[in-house]
Amino acid sequence: MSLNFVPRNTALRPSALLLLSLALAACGSQQPASTSTNAVTAQSQSANSVSVADESPQAWFVEFHNAPTADGGSLSATEADKRNFRAEAKQKGVKFTERRAFGKLFNGMSVQVAPGELAKLSRLASVKAIYPVETIQIPETEQVAEPDMTTALAMTGADTAQKELNLTGKGVKVAVMDTGIDGDHPAFAGRIVASYDFVGDAFTGGNTPVPGGPQDDCNGHGTHVAGIVGGNDPATGFKGVAPEVSFGAYRVFGCEGSTQSDIMIAAMEKALDDGMQVLNMSIGAAFNTWPEYPTAKAATRLVNKGVAVVASIGNSGASGAFSAGAPGVGEKVIGVASFDNTHVLLNTFSISPDGKGIGYQNASPAPVAPTSGSLTFARTSPTLVAADACAALPANSLSGKVALIRRGGCTFHTKAMNAQNAGAAAVVLFNNAPGPFGASVAGTPAITIPVVAISAEEGAIINERLNAGPVELTWTAERGTFLNASGDLLSSFSSYGLAADLSLKPDIGGPGGLIRSAWPLTLPGGGYNTISGTSMSSPHVAGTVALLLQAKPNTPSQAVRSILQNSAEPKPWSGNRNAGFLDFVHRQGAGMVNIVNAVGATTRVEPGKLSLGESENGPATRTLTLENKGNSAVTYTLSHAPALSTGGLTNAPSPTTGFASASFSAPSVTVPAGGTATIDVTITANPSLADRSQYGGYVVLTPQGEGGSVLRVPYAGIKGDYQSIRVLTPTANNFPWLAKLGGGSYTRQADGASYTLKDGDQPFFLAHFEHQARLVRAEVYDAKSGKLQGRAFNEEYLGRSGTATGFRAFTFDGTTTQGKQERTVADGSYYVELKVLKALGDENNPAHWETWKSPTFSIKR
Repeated sequence: MSLNFVPRNTALRPSALLLLSLALAACGSQQPASTSTNAVTAQSQSANSVSVADESPQAWFVEFHNAPTADGGSLSATEADKRNFRAEAKQKGVKFTERRAFGKLFNGMSVQVAPGELAKLSRLASVKAIYPVETIQIPETEQVAEPDMTTALAMTGADTAQKELNLTGKGVKVAVMDTGIDGDHPAFAGRIVASYDFVGDAFTGGNTPVPGGPQDDCNGHGTHVAGIVGGNDPATGFKGVAPEVSFGAYRVFGCEGSTQSDIMIAAMEKALDDGMQVLNMSIGAAFNTWPEYPTAKAATRLVNKGVAVVASIGNSGASGAFSAGAPGVGEKVIGVASFDNTHVLLNTFSISPDGKGIGYQNASPAPVAPTSGSLTFARTSPTLVAADACAALPANSLSGKVALIRRGGCTFHTKAMNAQNAGAAAVVLFNNAPGPFGASVAGTPAITIPVVAISAEEGAIINERLNAGPVELTWTAERGTFLNASGDLLSSFSSYGLAADLSLKPDIGGPGGLIRSAWPLTLPGGGYNTISGTSMSSPHVAGTVALLLQAKPNTPSQAVRSILQNSAEPKPWSGNRNAGFLDFVHRQGAGMVNIVNAVGATTRVEPGKLSLGESENGPATRTLTLENKGNSAVTYTLSHAPALSTGGLTNAPSPTTGFASASFSAPSVTVPAGGTATIDVTITANPSLADRSQYGGYVVLTPQGEGGSVLRVPYAGIKGDYQSIRVLTPTANNFPWLAKLGGGSYTRQADGASYTLKDGDQPFFLAHFEHQARLVRAEVYDAKSGKLQGRAFNEEYLGRSGTATGFRAFTFDGTTTQGKQERTVADGSYYVELKVLKALGDENNPAHWETWKSPTFSIKR
């Protein structure tokens, strides 16, 4: 996704070289997959043809050779790099439009180029690397339930920090990079101390931004995020995590649509100039798990300059492992996972025979449920099958009834429409996974009857009562607080790590499922709204950082993450909280953030997490350093708490025990007052765990006696040889392909295809990436002599495909390079070898490469 916001939405990463990332998302029983404006959406596909709706990305980051000033580079050197690039591009005839120039957190610029110019651009000597400018959408927002914010605050200890420790975030400046903040909302009165609008209301991601106007929020997302960080509305009693922080509001979205990652870097540099101490980015590009991506690198440099950076890890949990996104995967960024709120405040209807209250959420944009009146329940199938109500129902079979329909198998609109066409007066959708949910029945034709969504547990109750006889629903005007069956567990949408370089991501978690916060006064339902996503968990952690900085104002920005990880609380497996297993470390990180533990701890453990890499070379030994800032010595007993592992397919990981083991250089360690001590931990992957599985757990340091608090250090790694993961995995379409692009479709080509290299008639190479790739290279060979003609392209740091059937396309413009020599190949017959260097692979090790040889093709200009 994109701006990490709507549960179970899959965001698609635009391809990194001359194209086009495609995700083929099945018509969702959850919500339809959202795509970025640079991503392409499949309209149809066959064995030899796939259709696309969008063109290649045309905006690119150009990175120059000198270090940015945040890394010690000089302003004069970065300015010289820009002059040299412009001069060389002009000399070589590279046509581009300059978008933004950077020098503080990233040395380079973003440019607009036509697809045919990109290969020339990448070959310029002044260019170190190029990266696509990601396009990141604002997902649709819905007004749903209204759980009390206090239940979410209690999950992190923020309520205790406010009431008993008198921590409010006062004096701390928190930047919110988002859709803006409603400055007229009473929750933020007088506390927006810096702001800048980078885009204007009309910006949608595909048009020209108009910066510099008055900062406001016509979408809602940023106001909601800011409310979680530190809203404070005395009239309603609403409080965020740090209700007295000062805000920097950096608007990077218009009222709807998308933003672009070069705008994000510009906003980061502005936050640095404005003296912000914390930056929250509820923004991410799913499947872009390389810490080397420009937004991730810029965010890490921002941490080095004294700003604690917090970012959502992504909402692509349904898409499996390695689905996190930049900037949350940045080396020093705090990447945040989401846990569901423990309670939810819902509208209610009652059911016979005892008047039991059932909590529901209205499905937009259907008519809101009434507050009085009764209906009789009817089922659309006797057993409520997995694809309940996905097919047309008999005419009048639900006449005047309320239809009970199970989630799954098709869109909510399809289910509601089938029930409406069968005469239903209303629809009650119930979840197919634990807990409540929000639904959208948007579609054509419009749904004209009330549709509400309830939890799986309450759906089962109604279904059981129907087995015994008729059940009547009575609408009420009442609301009730309901326990959330999935509360305090990982949200189903929260993305998996690890990062592509096997660094442990996410780092920590916060409440993100069903969070009530501020909403712009000018929007429908203005005032307050409840939405879900890692967009909501990230500001919980950002607010926690503000409380920590107030309590311990001299805390270095680079130490904040470790302090929070040491004091976090790992949570049980969301698949079965009573099974006795901890959930995956590569999905929850250190666990739920706990500000009371963080503020109270006098000992810090570094590093705050252990990224073990691959276990191919045997057990991993790491040294932990403990620093005690207390007034007395503390002795800690060392122990180990393993967590579940995942194996199986990347897009569908399966849980397994496969616990690692841990040993220590000593059973305990004593840390003197004001001093340090070290302990070695050796972690051994379970020999019986399937190769290529991800495993993890926690090193636990328990204080002896009355001093100190329990500290933990999460660890994660991959079993076996990381480079044994196959990247170019065939899909149902048997990618890779040699293809032609025409009429919006790619058509697969056999030997003998001919290209003119004019008007887009170029060879395209389509490949599915089951895993991240360190490098993708195409070498061109003469088909008759077999002689190498040079490289067609050489691309670094590619993310994996967003779905099991997604692909990326690359093109060859007829120009190759050999060393520093550039040449235009003559008309003739050729083939291409597409070579992929696996993540963390050694270029000199043939086993770390995958190669695909294309069919032969001819160039006839």
